[in-house]
Amino acid sequence: MLATPIGNLADLSLRAIHVLGLVDAVACEDTRVTGGLLRHLGLDKPLLALHQHNEQGASQAVIARLAAGQRVAYASDAGTPAISDPGAVLVAAVVAAGYRVVPIPGASSAVVALSAAGDVLAQGFAFVGFLPGKGADRRTALTTAASAPGCQVLFEAPHRILALAAGLAEAAPARRVTLCRELTKQFESICTLAAADLPGWLAADSNRCRGEFVLVLHTLAQVELRAGADGLSAEAERLLGPLLRELPLRQAVALAAELSGAPRNALYERALALRQARDDDSDQAGDNADEGSGKPA
Repeated sequence: MLATPIGNLADLSLRAIHVLGLVDAVACEDTRVTGGLLRHLGLDKPLLALHQHNEQGASQAVIARLAAGQRVAYASDAGTPAISDPGAVLVAAVVAAGYRVVPIPGASSAVVALSAAGDVLAQGFAFVGFLPGKGADRRTALTTAASAPGCQVLFEAPHRILALAAGLAEAAPARRVTLCRELTKQFESICTLAAADLPGWLAADSNRCRGEFVLVLHTLAQVELRAGADGLSAEAERLLGPLLRELPLRQAVALAAELSGAPRNALYERALALRQARDDDSDQAGDNADEGSGKPA
């Protein structure tokens, strides 16, 4: 299973190039795409079409070649096989037939998008991929994604990106979304904004609706008020302390408000209280040190 570039051909690993040179044949999602990649590398290999419409039967053709002692690579059009692409059926069939599957790692648009999203609250992520194309299944999947609290990665095609943006804006207007378009390609763009602003951002420039899209739905901050004197969420509290240790008060408050969604005024009051408590602790520690040394305060 061999990962191919998602855009920039230079992202193909040296190991992948070496393996493509060694194998006897290449099974692939689209022989035209993979043929072009092989020509770019100066290679000429027999190609076997293996895509979503023939994966079961084509897998048996791959197994027949393996039984004959051949080495066969599988490549999807772009990225890592079996991630919203064919490949999983092939892997299962090959393993069931008693042959080894060797993953050749490389580009994955889901991981690339996550690395650029900056979701500081994320603890892992859920890969959603493409939502159903239309109807009740799509609406249900969109609602589920919008309400799930954890970080999620979605794929979308250009002809449906406006509809997806409108759906997210309605279902979760305050949720932060990183929209990645044409990753690693010439016109790559990455933008993070609230879901409510997505439709307007896309509509402002028709070019923004072109290409392939990866969307990262950021982890939901727990902004519901809890019982307590400060009225802030536990998540806002968790963020504010470390930020205050590293940044000036106003900057720490602004960043905590952006990341948690908590009210800035409440964060500011809490920050003042935390800073005062820290200063009082420092003064008390100084007094204790003076008393211990026998020196006058």
